[in-house]
Amino acid sequence: MVVTVIGIGADGWEGLPPASRHEIEACEVLMGSTRQLDLVPGDVERVPWPSPLVPALPGLLARYGGRKVGVLASGDPMFHGIGTTLVRLLGADQVRVLPHPSSVSLACARLGWALDAVDVVSLVGKPAALLVPHLHPGRRVLVLGGDPIEVAALAPDARLTVLEQLGGPRERVHHALEDADPLHVLAVECGAGGASLTPGRPDDRYEHDGQLTKREVRAVTLALLAPRPGELLWDVGAGAGSIAVEWCRTHPSCRAVAVEQHPERAARITRNATTLGVPNVEVVVGASPGALEFEAPDAVFIGGGLTAEGVVERCWGALKPGGRLVANAVTLESEAVLTRWHARLGGDLTRIEVSRATAIGGFTGWRPQMPVTTWIATKEHA
Repeated sequence: MVVTVIGIGADGWEGLPPASRHEIEACEVLMGSTRQLDLVPGDVERVPWPSPLVPALPGLLARYGGRKVGVLASGDPMFHGIGTTLVRLLGADQVRVLPHPSSVSLACARLGWALDAVDVVSLVGKPAALLVPHLHPGRRVLVLGGDPIEVAALAPDARLTVLEQLGGPRERVHHALEDADPLHVLAVECGAGGASLTPGRPDDRYEHDGQLTKREVRAVTLALLAPRPGELLWDVGAGAGSIAVEWCRTHPSCRAVAVEQHPERAARITRNATTLGVPNVEVVVGASPGALEFEAPDAVFIGGGLTAEGVVERCWGALKPGGRLVANAVTLESEAVLTRWHARLGGDLTRIEVSRATAIGGFTGWRPQMPVTTWIATKEHA
């Protein structure tokens, strides 16, 4: 079946171009939210979206498979909209899209912002902490579906503007965060706060009990892991979760599973991930290798548990072709494990030694950190 998806704005029927009106009038069944369905006239059969929507879609479309089905969507259906969901479900050749100006385009027009210089973050059904990595000095961000009060708490030095009912007769632009219409876009002009996305955040930004990959070693480790958009990391023996957190901060589509056998440390990982804006880090409590039963990773970091029987075997076996395995050792026993695996699989062994300036009486001297041996191996392509 071919489904026609028609974008519609807050101005409703009057704001639609002739082609979109024609498609709606030709439909035998029209699906959409109750608010959207109420915007169009006619006696066409109307099917409000069920909740939850996505699991119900296949059955819903199958029920009306022999009829001409139209779907109403807010603004541009392919911009955080139902159009992308339908394409994933049916295929691009079975979905016809008639877009309308998106809320982001309308917001930029009202604010005088360049659309290509604005970050867009959707918080629809998602935690507000996802906004944190986008808060940088001088940046402009448009937030879809966010609670203005929650956003204000995350960005206390930012200027926030509420743009509601854009394009419709009840359009309003204001700064009264507690009085925002449910149909709104939130504009955020960032102040002086924000943190770099470059790996190697200060150690004191993490809650930890000492089990933390230190800043300098962490930066080198992330460089070796070489995260790319959309890739999945296993962080094994995660400790404070700093590798998983900074992996996910490199790109919004990067994912990570952090495995930690101690429940109290696992709880810290969750808190660190939320505080640093990547609350989607999946935290698993369990001992490796038994707990390592997940989707095949693009990269693996082993920060703890190297000497446990079968850990490296399990990680290497699960790794996708072309994937990277990086392991760090600080004890002679774990270093011996890396030496054996290096002899077996090759790759590179590196020793990282870092000293930090520390007060010695009334003077300053170098205090060495424990040296770290790092092994990286890349799995050959199939």
